[in-house]
Amino acid sequence: MLEEITPVILTFDEAPNIGRCLERLAWAKDIVVVDSGSSDETVQICGRHPQVRLFTRPFDTHAAQWNFAITETGIASAWILSLDADYMLTKPLVEELAALRPAASSDGYWLGFRYAVMGRVLRSGIYPPVLALLRRGKSRYLQDGHTQRAVVDGASGKLVNRAIHDDQKSLARWLRSQHAYAVLEAEKLESGGGGMKRWLRSRTPLAAPLMAAYCLIWRGGILEGPSGWYYAAQRTLAEAMISAALLDRRLRRR
Repeated sequence: MLEEITPVILTFDEAPNIGRCLERLAWAKDIVVVDSGSSDETVQICGRHPQVRLFTRPFDTHAAQWNFAITETGIASAWILSLDADYMLTKPLVEELAALRPAASSDGYWLGFRYAVMGRVLRSGIYPPVLALLRRGKSRYLQDGHTQRAVVDGASGKLVNRAIHDDQKSLARWLRSQHAYAVLEAEKLESGGGGMKRWLRSRTPLAAPLMAAYCLIWRGGILEGPSGWYYAAQRTLAEAMISAALLDRRLRRR
């Protein structure tokens, strides 16, 4: 099965991450990287891996970038493994992919994660699973708030083993990204939809303190030392920035 999978990665100034990601993909005959114009060593690091085919495309939206990556880069394999540059595949996950025998009706597989902070894997991480393994020609991406969402034509399954998510870019870069994400997420919240999470975010100021309590107390992050505290602070601040962006939109209309 590994011979039928092409990993696809989007990058923009991912020098702290991309090398670790590519090292876990040594089994792949072909790897597609679509870069948005990195100014750090991302391109040079990719060049050290002979199976990488690098494309450059100016960024417009996450969905458009991913759709270009999976349809316009000459991928010949039957399956595509969509990855962020801060994902790392584990040995059990690679073994599971190798042994996978998809049914004809299956067009995708969900991939779960174990969240890590600077190499330490946390129990308190809440990174959601994504539809990452996609049958070529049977999948596409839609824009969903600040990010993208994959959809497939047929049925989807779930991989048992999880990847590791470990973003080691600087805090300053994270803050810049979160500001942009918060603005897009505020727009999405105002567009409608249901669910308790949306109600908390859009109708109350409680999302940020509840996130802190969830990560530190319910998920046990307070027992994981500085790494757990750092993760809880990031998630709490992200929610606070979404609340601020939403209030800014409403107050300006008034």
